[in-house]
Amino acid sequence: FLQLSGFMSMNLDRHVDAHVKQFRNLVRGDGDSAASHRAFYDEYLAVMDLTAEFYLQTVEDVFQKHLLPKGEFMHRGERIDLGAITDVGLFCVEGEADDITGRGQTEAALALCHNLPDEKKGSYIQPKVGHYGVFNGSRWRQHIQPRVRDFIRARRAWVKG
Repeated sequence: FLQLSGFMSMNLDRHVDAHVKQFRNLVRGDGDSAASHRAFYDEYLAVMDLTAEFYLQTVEDVFQKHLLPKGEFMHRGERIDLGAITDVGLFCVEGEADDITGRGQTEAALALCHNLPDEKKGSYIQPKVGHYGVFNGSRWRQHIQPRVRDFIRARRAWVKG
């Protein structure tokens, strides 16, 4: 609930407007728009299933202490060493209008994976898309997913070895 209320409060006007529009669509009998609204919020509201402990630990470890870039992040008792990543592709995607993850934050992974050859790295910044839209919606389908697909296809030979 903490994460959800935090996300929603950042764009409260947008969420209120979306629900007013949903009500109007239902009154007009526009079932397609109403179904689209419900599908979006079913997925968006799924973060309510996260425990408070998990959310607060993530905020502390990732965003306050910056343990991953410092090389101090632990998972199941083992330190995560980004320098150990050497043989996979890494494609970072960011939204130009992302108000949650600042520009450059995901792309920083390319430098942190310093033993990964440059030809196995890629990045893309999608104009006019926010945090949620990076992996959901029309801009994902039309602009981002094709780039991710092409990155994977171009490097398919690595997997076949």
